[in-house]
Amino acid sequence: MKTKTSNIETPKKPRINVVTLGCSKNIHDSEVLMGQLRGNHLDVVHEAAHIGEDDIVVINTCGFIDNAKQESIDTILQYSSLKDQGKVNKVIVTGCLSERYKPELQAEIPNVDAYFGTNDLQDLLQTVGADYKYELVGERMLTTPAHFSYFKIAEGCNRPCSFCAIPLMRGKHVSKSMDELVKEAKFLAKNGTKELILIAQDLTYYGLDIYGKRNLADLLRRLSDVDGIEWIRLQYAYPSGFPMDILDAMNERENICNYLDMPLQHVSDAMLKSMRRGITKQKTIDLVHAIRDKVPEIALRTTLICGYPGETEQDFQELYNWVEETRFDRLGCFTYSHEEKTHAYQLEDNIPDNVKEERVASIMELQQSISYDINQSKVGQTFKVMIDRLEDKQFIGRTEYDSPEVDNEVILAADEQYASIGRFVEARINRAEDFDLYGTIVK
Repeated sequence: MKTKTSNIETPKKPRINVVTLGCSKNIHDSEVLMGQLRGNHLDVVHEAAHIGEDDIVVINTCGFIDNAKQESIDTILQYSSLKDQGKVNKVIVTGCLSERYKPELQAEIPNVDAYFGTNDLQDLLQTVGADYKYELVGERMLTTPAHFSYFKIAEGCNRPCSFCAIPLMRGKHVSKSMDELVKEAKFLAKNGTKELILIAQDLTYYGLDIYGKRNLADLLRRLSDVDGIEWIRLQYAYPSGFPMDILDAMNERENICNYLDMPLQHVSDAMLKSMRRGITKQKTIDLVHAIRDKVPEIALRTTLICGYPGETEQDFQELYNWVEETRFDRLGCFTYSHEEKTHAYQLEDNIPDNVKEERVASIMELQQSISYDINQSKVGQTFKVMIDRLEDKQFIGRTEYDSPEVDNEVILAADEQYASIGRFVEARINRAEDFDLYGTIVK
């Protein structure tokens, strides 16, 4: 007996292309979204080079400062134009810009199919025909190389910094539980992750909301015990109320990197007070000394703001002199961005753009010379190096003193020696430049 065949075709599920803009916290959020989509058996890709007319594009936006906002708007316009041309099916916008400016975006770019904020994951999933699966909590689809992962331990921020719009977009600080984070770390380690890069708006606030105390040190020890995790790196530590027991954990555990990213923003008392940083110049200096005394080999990264309202030439010179004296291992500097609804928006943005840019350039030129001197001292030394990628017949790696994308790199000639991506090697440094080290694998 012949079986009848049906001519009815099963509707093809659309491919979902996720586009990520902004910081490492957005990368993490996109990875969680894609993990949920994949868990719903949907075809999901990240920033595909080629898009199809049936594709749904989800843009995870940044709304932090002017340049980032403009990049997000340009990206939305680019994909909404492709939708008008019939080259993509739907455009969905999520993330910080959408959280902060949803009514304005809906009015200005109405052909976007849906706008979602930073905490609307379940609603977004429903829009594309997916369900939020609680059993997938802690699981993600990584966009970074598998051997390292951005590891978000909390959402939001309770700090009152005058220049920052993060609380407007991300809400109050909410810590994840240690059990949930350990579960996520084990999942990542099982899938090849060797380095956890801990991120939050403020790592040092971790635990206050759910455990009644700053609990980052305890979390570090529990993550350190996860089999397969060889490096744990700390980013975005706030200076005011800094819990020194973090450094005890760093000294105790070999897999907690001697590395700390602590954005200090400024050093002039007048600027720190207006910025509502909750710390003074002297307390900042004392904190840096105390950290270095407790962990002498630590690499300190900081970020600074130039051109904040009312910043005088004397304020800037004070900042410049302090950078020269402190000799940070890593440093980034940015021009002040006047953000609506922040406390500083009430102040006159009275520093001309060219002056802001000149001050940033001056700080970065100084830091370049500091970085060169520090790097020269590493020539002849041997370091444990994580191999990140192969590029132009060179292996590119990092020491424990360097975070991906923002810090120094170690360059090893691939035609003379062999290494595996995502593995560690011992490398001797033969020469150094401002921001790069050149070496040879010794084992």
